[in-house]
Amino acid sequence: MGYRKVIVYVLAEYCEIVIMSTVEPTLPPSQTNAFFGVPMQIISLLLIVVVAVVVERCITVYLSRFSKRAKLDPNTANKLVLTFRILILVGALVAVSRVGGLPSELLISFSAVSGAALGFASQKTIGNFIAGLYLLTARPFKVGDYVRIGTVEGIAQEVTLNYAKVRTVGNNTVAISNLQILERDITNYLYEITPNGNIYCYTFEIGFDHLVPSDKLLEIFGTTFNLYKNRFPKKPFCTLTRSTAVERVYTVYFYTTDTSEIFKTRSQIADQVFRLWDEERTKIKNQQK
Repeated sequence: MGYRKVIVYVLAEYCEIVIMSTVEPTLPPSQTNAFFGVPMQIISLLLIVVVAVVVERCITVYLSRFSKRAKLDPNTANKLVLTFRILILVGALVAVSRVGGLPSELLISFSAVSGAALGFASQKTIGNFIAGLYLLTARPFKVGDYVRIGTVEGIAQEVTLNYAKVRTVGNNTVAISNLQILERDITNYLYEITPNGNIYCYTFEIGFDHLVPSDKLLEIFGTTFNLYKNRFPKKPFCTLTRSTAVERVYTVYFYTTDTSEIFKTRSQIADQVFRLWDEERTKIKNQQK
């Protein structure tokens, strides 16, 4: 059986369970109350949950592969997956609500434990869900943007109702709950939206001692930036951010349409600047001897 046939088969089974759960059972109570001693309501609920999880996983994998083949925009692909997840969740909730009717003995047995658990967890769970709705509405960033969320910096890979995933410079994926996102500072490096693509402006700081004169530092920056003037939409530049008795700190700005370029370009510019700066410091020290 092919992969697509498996998807269709599982989806059909899931839809059948959802539809059948809305129909009142016609069998006599003696045939519907239990199966090998296990209440039928519990079996039905477990089956709904299992099928919903399987359907969600299969559809997510299929849509991810389809998005790559169709070369869909990452943000569009993320919305497509999120839409199907919500539909599956709604279907599962409808089925569960229709099946319902758990035996009163079980409800009494689990009431104390579930009540305590829900009381402890519901505040964060509901808050996280509401935070997810707010982020999807406000859209401070979208999939593919280069962002900094608190201390986590990288490319947004996925945004859902529960969390956001960010791929960092170390090629690690960090999942941050939506509630934590709202509690942290969010920086989106998106600078301009153009017909040729989004332009991102990334900044970072470089500090130097006072041995090399300022004009020579600017010359070093100019030599380095000239290497990238035809590589990016705009030529990089720098500004003096602060100066103390110990060091001078410059902020470097460079623009790119490919967020993955930010990871390597920052280190390349810094390496080139420091190499030329070290050469100049060596010359000055030799002259002072």
